[in-house]
Amino acid sequence: MKGGILWQLAVTFASVSMVAVGGVVAVVPDIHRQVVDVLGWMDDATFANLFAISQAAPGPNLMIVSIIGWHMAGFAGLLVATVAMAGPACLLAFCAGRVLHFQADRWWVGAAKAGLVPIAVGLMLSSGLVTARAADRDALTVTITLAVALFTFFSDKNPLWSLASGGAVAVLAWRLGLAV
Repeated sequence: MKGGILWQLAVTFASVSMVAVGGVVAVVPDIHRQVVDVLGWMDDATFANLFAISQAAPGPNLMIVSIIGWHMAGFAGLLVATVAMAGPACLLAFCAGRVLHFQADRWWVGAAKAGLVPIAVGLMLSSGLVTARAADRDALTVTITLAVALFTFFSDKNPLWSLASGGAVAVLAWRLGLAV
């Protein structure tokens, strides 16, 4: 059984890797769709918790894939998922870098770069929406999400302040017996 899950991890994350324009955060909606909706490996709450852990911990955004691999198949799953997500994208980036190095003065290079920016931003925005939808279970969590989004968008303060504040409100609500 473990060999089957390792193969599924490899295929799933290698295919997602090839469309990770803007990094792993840009493909979180597709990762969510695959692991929750298509493969049924976990529910929304588990995905949201794993994503929160991956974002709170220091390190690259790729950590969400590693944590999902660990959740599904232990250390072997972590390795397979991480290599499957990083390998194809790294190879594609290397090849694209070589082409761009020799073709930098061509018109189509500038057009491609300009076209990829809105795609990456759109993918990252959709990641935020999918993650919020998976995490928001009641009025309090929706309020925390909106407050953090507004604070982050309109403030020049470090986003860690919103993270700490949201966490503190959630802990306080839990201690008071409110649903969180």
